[in-house]
Amino acid sequence: MSDAKRWHELAAGIKPETRLFIDGKFVDAVDGQRFTTFDPATGRPIAEMVRGNARDVDLAVKAARRAYRGGAWSRMAPRARMDVLYRLARLMEEHADEFALLDCLDMGKPITELTTGDVPFSVLTFQYFAETIDKIEGTVTSTDPGALHMIVREPLGVVACVTPWNYPLMMAAWKVAPALAAGNSVILKPAEQSPMSALLLARLCAQAGVPDGVFNVVNGFGEDTGRVLGLHMDVDKVAFTGSTEVGKLMMVYAGQSNMKKVTTECGGKSPQIVMADADLDAAVTYAVNGIYTNQGEVCSAGSRLLVQESLYDAFVDRFAAEAQRFQPGDPLDPATTMGPLVTPEQQKRVLGYIESGKEEGARVVIGGGRPAGLDAGNYVQPTLFSGVRQTMRIAREEIFGPVGAAIPFKTAEDAVAIANDTIYGLASSIWTRDLNTAHRMARDIEAGIVWINCYEHGDMTQPWGGYKQSGQGRDKCFETMLNHMQTKSVWINLG
Repeated sequence: MSDAKRWHELAAGIKPETRLFIDGKFVDAVDGQRFTTFDPATGRPIAEMVRGNARDVDLAVKAARRAYRGGAWSRMAPRARMDVLYRLARLMEEHADEFALLDCLDMGKPITELTTGDVPFSVLTFQYFAETIDKIEGTVTSTDPGALHMIVREPLGVVACVTPWNYPLMMAAWKVAPALAAGNSVILKPAEQSPMSALLLARLCAQAGVPDGVFNVVNGFGEDTGRVLGLHMDVDKVAFTGSTEVGKLMMVYAGQSNMKKVTTECGGKSPQIVMADADLDAAVTYAVNGIYTNQGEVCSAGSRLLVQESLYDAFVDRFAAEAQRFQPGDPLDPATTMGPLVTPEQQKRVLGYIESGKEEGARVVIGGGRPAGLDAGNYVQPTLFSGVRQTMRIAREEIFGPVGAAIPFKTAEDAVAIANDTIYGLASSIWTRDLNTAHRMARDIEAGIVWINCYEHGDMTQPWGGYKQSGQGRDKCFETMLNHMQTKSVWINLG
């Protein structure tokens, strides 16, 4: 049996959970509503998911608050809490194929990317944050001998995790793992386009020993569930990844309600800067991967290719040849390197940006439309524009699709000026053999992440987040754990 046939047979037999998960049980919505999810590769329906609304959110928040105050998780001994999260990580490994299949069906990501990237990294995320649990320490300050002053760290309480569709399981792991590790109760609101893996995660949490009410999942649409969580008076924090527009709304909702903490990881328009002395082969390989991996549906996608003038033509030619590695196809085939976009609306949006690039005078080097023979799915060809000016929409706005814009520059100072001429500041890269150039540009670029002679490298110690309208707060790193806790000062008068 071919690997593609095996995955298709597994897909044909899958019976995903469709209900909400509240207070340790899978339940229907209070009002009985449902919504349909669709396979982006075929347009066919996948499942009828339960659609939560404000009443379901309120039930989940009440369960989470009750569990938090009960202390079964929030006051569990650190090593015991670690053991539960380690068990969860092992269960996730055992169900790796199921997680990969659910996310592949929901959002069209190639199955190989899921089995070698998203799922293992999600497991690693829970392992990493489990390891941090007994590393949290308080402080005894130096005071007058008549007093003892302790600064202790405590969980926040109830954390709402609102996650996007482009990395369904991995973004859930980035948000949920530190919140649980810190001792909080959690309500996860997955994107309506990709809810299925979140419900498998809920089942495994229960099997691992997470107490009832500590982890809850409420499917639904932004206006029905995400907005309600942002405005809820008994939610202590919203951890959000998604669009800049909705990230701003989450901050507004916090101000309109209880001034809850909000961390946001939002959009990007990340530059990949290639100096004339760069290793051209390596720069091109990373540049192609940086924009076409995950169909370009990546907040950190390196969609602005800033290339020094003397290297520009050679880079564009080499890029066009290297990009042939990415061919749209069946995401359940392990040989496929590019799947469909998540929805017909996203496909229309990306094709609209391609048309705007043409209209504004940029030249299509490769791609530029729908691939032949894949009319049933939401496919877009990997596309590259040359002759792009910084004033063009394709150079300024986040496309969230497989569209690269090659922009020439004269000097390193010009490159930094172009790189910083954006409302975003998530990621960037610099390709140069000159150490002084690399240091100066890394210092001057306004971005939360700067890669030198690589792209998308990192591990769990790397803070993930941006400057400007790419959001505030960080994912992955130890700082993230601390951001899910608060400090308390305890002053004891010794008399």
